[in-house]
Amino acid sequence: MTTKQRGRPRSFDRDAALQRAVLVFWEHGYENTSVADLTRALGIAAPSLYAAFGDKRALFAEVVEAYAAGYGSYGGAAFDQEPTARAAFARMLREAAEVFTVPGRPHGCLMITAAVNCGTPEVRDALRERRNANLALFEERLRRGVAEGDLAPGNDLCALARFYGAVLQGMSQQSRDGAELADLEAIAETAMKAWPQ
Repeated sequence: MTTKQRGRPRSFDRDAALQRAVLVFWEHGYENTSVADLTRALGIAAPSLYAAFGDKRALFAEVVEAYAAGYGSYGGAAFDQEPTARAAFARMLREAAEVFTVPGRPHGCLMITAAVNCGTPEVRDALRERRNANLALFEERLRRGVAEGDLAPGNDLCALARFYGAVLQGMSQQSRDGAELADLEAIAETAMKAWPQ
């Protein structure tokens, strides 16, 4: 048995609209992005936005997933593909420098910038959980490095993970403040000098 679809069929590309929403939230953050900003950027009316994505918070949750799977996937790729922990962290920072400074696109990291001055507890807490999950991944990759013999045992892996997390967050903010690719590459190179011998 087939059922008839009610109303008119969607007249826009949902995936393309989602990618535009990523850029809007990335540029302005969660709190400073209005539904009017979204409908203007997506080229759809508010009823179509609500029908396709639900409310602003539901759309933002999809945006975070899309960002993590696309623009933000460089860290996971580095951790999976590089043969040593040091090479993985060096590549992650180098690629972050590139992602954070692409001309014509918002600078920095959406996961970091979208949470600035966010007064919506559910959004703020969800972004914090994601950032903490990233720190856990950093520490896990460091533990793997110890197990595989390319990082000496006895290092404070939690502190090392937090250090590189802080470097990444600082690079994000500096790019928002006008730092260019070469500036961030220099930060990445300097941060790798702190790698335990």
